[in-house]
This record gives sequence, structure tokens and C-alpha cells, in this order.
Amino acid sequence: MDSSQLLKGVLDAAVLAVVRQSDGYGYDVVRRLRAAGFEDVGEASVYGTLRRLYAAGNLSTYVVPSDEGPHRKYYSINGQGIEVLEQQRSEWGAFTRSMTALLEQGASAEDATTRFTEQGIRK
Repeated sequence: MDSSQLLKGVLDAAVLAVVRQSDGYGYDVVRRLRAAGFEDVGEASVYGTLRRLYAAGNLSTYVVPSDEGPHRKYYSINGQGIEVLEQQRSEWGAFTRSMTALLEQGASAEDATTRFTEQGIRK
């Protein structure tokens, strides 16, 4: 299975979760994602995700002077971002339960799809 394709589908949630733990600047978020097991995450993908989440109103920013170079733009999650993260957490839980049932418990594809859509997630 190509984990990079899976990561693309969950990068928004992963970035929001990391920033919810503590504010961070771009490369700090990359480093923390990699430390969490997403070793293949690309810097450009994370920077683009941060910008997109900010533009969508899910993150706020502030600038902190740096002794080692240019000032750093820090990202923090705001109320809207927390709501989005909670929704994504719920959707992820429903998805993983259905996928686990399908892969490990021998559930039929129809049963898994029914459970998945009954939990409020569209096909």
C-alpha cells in the first residue's frame, strides 16, 4: 500500500492535530509529523497545507523573532479549526472501524459500506 497516498488524504487532520498540541512554525510542524511516524511527509506538502488551512480560517498566525535568521511565522489552531479537527476525528473513526471490519473481521463490502454511510459519511 502506498502510504504517501494515504497521507495525502489525512494531512489536514494530521497538521491540525499537531498544531493543536502546541503552536508551531512550518518546519517544526514537519519535524513533529515525522517524529509521529509520518517520515515520508514532504515539506512542500506541509507548508501548502498550513497555508490552505490558514486561508480557510482554521488556523491563526503570529510572528516570533528568531536569533538564528528571519522571523518565524507560527501557526495556532483556533475555534473553527478545533471544530474541523473534531469532525475529521469522527469521520476518521468511522472510516477506520469500517475498514478494520472489512479487512480483519471478514465483513462483506456491503455490510461495511452500510455501517460507513450510516455513521454520516458519504460515499
